[in-house]
Amino acid sequence: MSVFVSLPSRQKAPRRWAVPLLFVLLWACFLALTVLPDPQQQRLMLDWGALSGGLAAPSEWMASLRDGRILRLFTALFLHADWAHLLGNLVFLLIFGLSAERAMGPWRLLALFLLGGAVANLAAAVAIGTPDRLIIGASGAVSALIGAYLALFPGAKLGVVVPLGLFLQFVKVPAALLIGVWALLQLVFTFIGPAFGAVAWSAHLAGFAFGGVFALIAKAGIARRMRRKRGY
Repeated sequence: MSVFVSLPSRQKAPRRWAVPLLFVLLWACFLALTVLPDPQQQRLMLDWGALSGGLAAPSEWMASLRDGRILRLFTALFLHADWAHLLGNLVFLLIFGLSAERAMGPWRLLALFLLGGAVANLAAAVAIGTPDRLIIGASGAVSALIGAYLALFPGAKLGVVVPLGLFLQFVKVPAALLIGVWALLQLVFTFIGPAFGAVAWSAHLAGFAFGGVFALIAKAGIARRMRRKRGY
């Protein structure tokens, strides 16, 4: 008779540094921006934020690559209009980013955040009809993390505080349900939502779709990483 015993890995669990790094960078960029006078803030946002229009034809793509304008799709992720804009993104970064980083590792998460955010900003730049509209914020990148979380943990549950009369009840709800409702709202808001024209809802959808596809493509590599971490 053979007996197999699973031995725990001697490797220490790797530190999750990508999400904390992004958290600090987003805060630092916002604080550095707020100490500047208003004219300099506006100038910096126009210089580093993404702009709608100008990417419809191949010649415009080549021009943006030559003069470096394409990099605005990335730098715009670290600019935020106000506290509410920043704090909303930071909360979702922590909720979904930490779990995603534990599964996929810090380098994949950084790639997902940057590429997903750039794709989301590109989608907004193309979808917004008016040229030279400023596109800033990490909402598209955070949406990519949400999409990846759903692909990696489709059966997960999220804790929600529900008001029941005079009391607050903590309940667990399937993540797929909550994220599905969130994605549906983004789709509706794209056309008739609050702050229509001021919020790039299309960027949220594009980032969400990119994150899901990214996680599905990377699943084989993520599985190998998890096996190595467990000593198999």
